[in-house]
Amino acid sequence: MSHEQLKADLFEARKEIERLKERASTSTTPIVHKDLSLMSVIPKWLGSDDTVTLEEFLESIESSRRIG
Repeated sequence: MSHEQLKADLFEARKEIERLKERASTSTTPIVHKDLSLMSVIPKWLGSDDTVTLEEFLESIESSRRIG
């Protein structure tokens, strides 16, 4: 590859990067932050209830898998 071809490719790459930056900065897609901690998925683990049955625990894990 010649020096001139490399310069042309670099110029095109820089233009593409600038286009992508512009598009990313004007994006109207809202940013969504999910709280994926088990404490938020399983309210009983917040201390409101002292006991959780094994079935409830396994169902909570399975539900978390389906959500995430």
